[in-house]
Amino acid sequence: MDATVAERGQITLPKAVRDALGLTKGTKLKVELDGGRIILRKDVSDALARARGRIKLPPGVTTDDVMRGLRGRAPGDPYPPPDNEA
Repeated sequence: MDATVAERGQITLPKAVRDALGLTKGTKLKVELDGGRIILRKDVSDALARARGRIKLPPGVTTDDVMRGLRGRAPGDPYPPPDNEA
């Protein structure tokens, strides 16, 4: 696939690339240089920031409860003893 740099330095990404990465108008990209290569990465930090704080937990459930359910422990919990020591 090819892209051409326009007069103002703009390029149009091929539709197949935009579709594969879910790029739509306004999507932010990180631009990196690696020797003679340009690397474009989809910036997910903005999406994470928008999602932060939007999930409502049921009454009486804490984030530590959720962490224990996902990871088996929450920050500050002691490590569980090995199975043969319980």
